[in-house]
Amino acid sequence: MPALPEPLPESLPDPLAQVLPLGSEQGRAAAARVLGQELRGWREARGLTLRDVAPVIRGSVSKISRLERGESPPKARDVLDLARHYGLDEEEMRTVERLLEHAQDCEWYEQYSDVTPTFLKRLIQLEGEAQEICVYENLVVPGILQTPAYARHMVRAVMPSASEGEMERVVQLRTQRQLRLMDGEVPRLTVLLDQGVLQRRCGNAEVMREQLGHLLHAGTVAKVNIRILEMSWGYSAAPPYPITHLKFADGGPGELAYVEHINGANYVTRPRALDDYRNALSNLRKAAASRDRSRELIEEALLQYTADTP
Repeated sequence: MPALPEPLPESLPDPLAQVLPLGSEQGRAAAARVLGQELRGWREARGLTLRDVAPVIRGSVSKISRLERGESPPKARDVLDLARHYGLDEEEMRTVERLLEHAQDCEWYEQYSDVTPTFLKRLIQLEGEAQEICVYENLVVPGILQTPAYARHMVRAVMPSASEGEMERVVQLRTQRQLRLMDGEVPRLTVLLDQGVLQRRCGNAEVMREQLGHLLHAGTVAKVNIRILEMSWGYSAAPPYPITHLKFADGGPGELAYVEHINGANYVTRPRALDDYRNALSNLRKAAASRDRSRELIEEALLQYTADTP
């Protein structure tokens, strides 16, 4: 079998966690100063002056100067526009995003509020609190397991009028969401995929090889259980839409279901309706191939794309 693509990292480096006190004014000020120093260093390394980069954030030289000295609260749009202008790599972008999170004292996903509908922000918050997550997808790889290239093609398809910058921010959000969910022992994740998802091309063959290779890698993580619903099995009454079911620890609502539609989403908590979704997922889990057989199906699909041309 050909070598698999390099998997996405399973954890996100957190060099600031030990030195910046969260939730304090001093911590926010320190993060703003560190962020400003980093921005100045990247600018100077590229031989750019304050006057050169002021138009990037639609501001003045003094505005850039205040941002680099940490004297004014950093705005995510300004900072990320500068980061993209400087051509920062993925590791440097993670540094920028983490510093922004500390400087603004907000949830990490709030940095993407301009490209994230409210109903999805709520789901991301709930995912971080869940003990178990079960996801059923009938058309595409779920966002929490998408590679950046696969996600980029998905975003382009559903947001055709989005700018390149907006599209990249949505992709970054999905990548950050995945890294955080994969870190630690919880939440435990079960993913039920229709076999058609493996065969439905998103992008070219190279994109699919990378995505299927990433599914194989994710399936080796102890807390991740990927199960495929084979077309030949003939299971019936499969929902025509994706479902996400979350279970929580004691101390609050025990569970809920999230059902997304084109222009919004439903959060299901009423016992009778919740029973319907829980039972649907239970039936799908029973009909799905075993963990080992599911891995074989992913490998078979990967081999088909390996034999294909990009």
